[in-house]
Amino acid sequence: MLTIVGISGSLRKHSFNAGLLRAAAEAVPEGCSLSVNSIEGIPLYNADVEEADGIPPVVSALKDQIAAADGLLLATPENNNSMPGVFKNALDWISRPPEDRQRVFGNLPIGLMGATPGVFGTAFSQYAWLPVLRVLGGGGRFGPGN
Repeated sequence: MLTIVGISGSLRKHSFNAGLLRAAAEAVPEGCSLSVNSIEGIPLYNADVEEADGIPPVVSALKDQIAAADGLLLATPENNNSMPGVFKNALDWISRPPEDRQRVFGNLPIGLMGATPGVFGTAFSQYAWLPVLRVLGGGGRFGPGN
């Protein structure tokens, strides 16, 4: 079974992007599963908190789920022509500590999509994610040297 972890980058109760992930989960082919996850409950990143308390359990659980998956699908809203701060914050936590990046993201295919009522969709947000995904080392076009 091919497993894909989907993360909605919105905290809205009726998020377009969570809905987009739910629709994608219904459309995956046989032999594939897509889990829909939220960033709800992930605190603001603070290195002092990380040093004192470690990685929050909500983050550890999501990291382990991503590390065990065959792919990652990010459904990103767009805020002020870029990625939402809350979504970037979640990925900042998930990428901690830096030594754990390879376990979580190493060669993992990462897809980006987004939904918004705006004219350009989430094109600017998706473009803003590219340098972040390159640093994390996800597979495919986001990998080193691309």
